[in-house]
Amino acid sequence: MTDQPPFHIDTLELGPMENFIYLIQDHKTGRAAVVDPAWDVDSIVELARLRNVEITDILLTHSHHDHINGIEQLLQHYDAQMHLTHAEAKFWDRYLDIPTLHHGGDVISLGETDIKVLHTPGHTPGSACFHVGDQLIAGDTLFVFGCGRCDLTGGDPEQMYQTLRHIHTDLPGDTVLLPGHNYAVKPTSTLDEQASGNPFMHFHDSERFVEYRMHVHDRIRNDPYGPVSQKDVDALAL
Repeated sequence: MTDQPPFHIDTLELGPMENFIYLIQDHKTGRAAVVDPAWDVDSIVELARLRNVEITDILLTHSHHDHINGIEQLLQHYDAQMHLTHAEAKFWDRYLDIPTLHHGGDVISLGETDIKVLHTPGHTPGSACFHVGDQLIAGDTLFVFGCGRCDLTGGDPEQMYQTLRHIHTDLPGDTVLLPGHNYAVKPTSTLDEQASGNPFMHFHDSERFVEYRMHVHDRIRNDPYGPVSQKDVDALAL
C-alpha cells in the first residue's frame, strides 16, 4: 500500500482562452498555492474557501497577460508570496520588489509539499514548470498534444526544442501533465502518452522542429489538439 501524497491539486478552467488555474493544497498546514491566477479571482477565492485552505503563495509559469491578470485582485484577499524565475522577472520587468525569484532546480516548500521549479525557456525566456509529486504543471511550455507558441515577444523555438527534449528525458514517463490551457481532446495526459502522440516530441533535430513550430503547425493542427504519430511527422516535407 502506497503512502498518500501530502497535497492535492484542484483545477479551474477560467476565461475566454480556456486557461487552467491550479490550486495546490498542503494537507497538514492548510496552506495553498495558486498557479497563474487569472480571469475570475472570485472563483479561485471561493474554491479556497470550500477547501478550507489559506492561499499563501502565487506561482507563475510565465508573465503573459492571460496567466497573471488576477494577481492584484488576489493580493487584495491574501498576503501571498509570489514566485517566478529570475529570467522571467527580467523579461517581465514588473513587481521586482515583490516576488521570490528562483533558478531552475530550486524547491518551494508549501508546508510538507515540495514544489520543484524547472526553468523551461522557449515560450518566454523565464518560463517555468512546477514538478509536484508525480505531476507537472507546465503552463504554456507543454500542452496535451501541443506546445506553446514561440513567435510572441521573448519566444525562442530553439530553446523550446531543447526544453521539450529535457522534459522527455529527465522526467518519468508516468508523470501527469497539467497544461496551461484546455486546448486538446482531453484535459490531462502523461509524458509517455505525449512521447507517442505529441508532434513536438517527435523531432530529433532542431531545424525541422523550428520549421514545424514556426511555419507549419498552426496551419495544419487539429482543433482541439489530438494525437499525431511519429510516422505522420516524418512524412511532412520540412
